[in-house]
Amino acid sequence: MEFGITFKGFVSPERARSLVKQAEEAGFDYCWFYDSHILWRECYPAIAMCMEHTSRIKFAPCVTNPNARDWSLAASLFGSLAKQSGGRFEVGLGRGDSSVRVMGKKPATLARVAEFTTKVKAMVRGDEVHYGECPEPVKLPWADGYELPVHIGAYGPMALKTAGEVGDGVILQIGEPSLVKWFADQAKSAGEAAGRDMSNFKVIAAAPAYFGDKDSCTEATRWFPAMVGNHVADIVEKYGTDSGLVPKSLTDYIEKRKGYDYSKHGQSDNPYLDFITPEIVDGFCVLGEVEQHIGKLKHLKEAGTTQFNIYLDNGDEENIIAQYGKHIIPHFKSA
Repeated sequence: MEFGITFKGFVSPERARSLVKQAEEAGFDYCWFYDSHILWRECYPAIAMCMEHTSRIKFAPCVTNPNARDWSLAASLFGSLAKQSGGRFEVGLGRGDSSVRVMGKKPATLARVAEFTTKVKAMVRGDEVHYGECPEPVKLPWADGYELPVHIGAYGPMALKTAGEVGDGVILQIGEPSLVKWFADQAKSAGEAAGRDMSNFKVIAAAPAYFGDKDSCTEATRWFPAMVGNHVADIVEKYGTDSGLVPKSLTDYIEKRKGYDYSKHGQSDNPYLDFITPEIVDGFCVLGEVEQHIGKLKHLKEAGTTQFNIYLDNGDEENIIAQYGKHIIPHFKSA
């Protein structure tokens, strides 16, 4: 199983460099950055900076969207980062959440997500591409055939279908093994139905990890189920609670949800956290002592997870990276 870390854009440049270098030395495989250009600083300068201070770890946004940039600009940006890092750049992609909703705009359609995936991958590869916003075909003359991996964030049935049909992996913002399996199986089945070889399809479970007693772990990570609930509420609004298309465990936990403050997106001081119980936090995150982390991660691996991506948004980041490097990553790398 691979391991990753994810930053928000409020981490100082000096600390980002230090943490990424520590993570690479500890054996982590990926470093992801939130792509939400109004709430936090633009992530791609930080990615480029961190690339220059590392040699092995891979980088990606978690996640970007089709509406943030002109597609030729996105392709040029992604291809440039891949080239200057020696192929250490990938993409996490979604419909667009905080980066567009904070401006009052609507997320992209899934059809647009799928088209963005195929067209941007083609431009980064060096193909000539036609796309809707540009009347003339686009071809990057310096592109050298790089196959850009694109992993699609999903919860709902149509998004999971899209991830399976056109993505190289699926990003699931949850650390609950049964739900990871439920989601991942849908994406894989959609890919197989489309005639794709899914043997190398990645299943990336992204969630906070924290060490300590139950109360301190719960308090540090309560923000995360609220962020997940924000996405689940969209799915429930579209499909209802009795469609069978959304697991009952998800629809039940957002029943008392009252709202979401995007200015506090993914932060512990979001005012809409009252509906989050300790049991929900424990189910969605990876918490406790080393043995509890290893046990939960074993279940995630059995559920089909190929990468556990830690959201480093709770404090104690240096210790979390160190504990994983010393006790947890070696356990799974040697298994």
